[in-house]
Amino acid sequence: MVVDDHPVMRSGLRDVLEASGRFEVVGQAGDGEEAVTIAPELNPQVIVMDVIMPNKNGIDACREIMELLPDTRVMMLTASTEEDAVIEAIAAGATGYLQKYSPAEELVGAVLDVAEGRLRIPDKVVREVFALLRSGGLSARRGSNRLTALERDTLTLFASGRSYVEIAQERGNSTVTVRNTLYRVQDKLGIATKQELVIWAVRNGLVDEVAVGAEVPPVTEGQ
Repeated sequence: MVVDDHPVMRSGLRDVLEASGRFEVVGQAGDGEEAVTIAPELNPQVIVMDVIMPNKNGIDACREIMELLPDTRVMMLTASTEEDAVIEAIAAGATGYLQKYSPAEELVGAVLDVAEGRLRIPDKVVREVFALLRSGGLSARRGSNRLTALERDTLTLFASGRSYVEIAQERGNSTVTVRNTLYRVQDKLGIATKQELVIWAVRNGLVDEVAVGAEVPPVTEGQ
């Protein structure tokens, strides 16, 4: 099964995998929520899934799918080179990781390895995962990765003292979008107030405490 929010990327992945003669793509999903919904119906042997997607990111979807289909293998695709994304994917149950724009033959080889039960994860990342598990640090990092890149960026700007208007101007969107993004972050993290949101951002390393200043930026519906 192929999961990506870009239709062209989904089609390309399907074509490469089926052209190899080794795979049948039994289904496609456009985001993590859809993937969680249809995976139990399709029961795929392997899911090739993007990390950053709307509605539900690939890591959260992977975690939920692993609970529903523990025998299914998940290989994460990402355009990011950040190790944090790989670490969180492994913690969620993924057994493979590949850069999104890798050559076709590398994709086919990686999916074959994952299908046959072999890990396709950089050794350095595996060692870091084990170190985090021993130290208990992995659980603290999971909360941050529940947020999409847009949500993390918006929260970082807000916690650094930017108003809704300033964030909207910097990101090229509307103040309503900024407000709704922050509400969504609060819901995901189970946080009631904007003050607590800023504290969470500091504690989880999204912003330096010095940058926050003495108080949370004033918030009004018209900002």
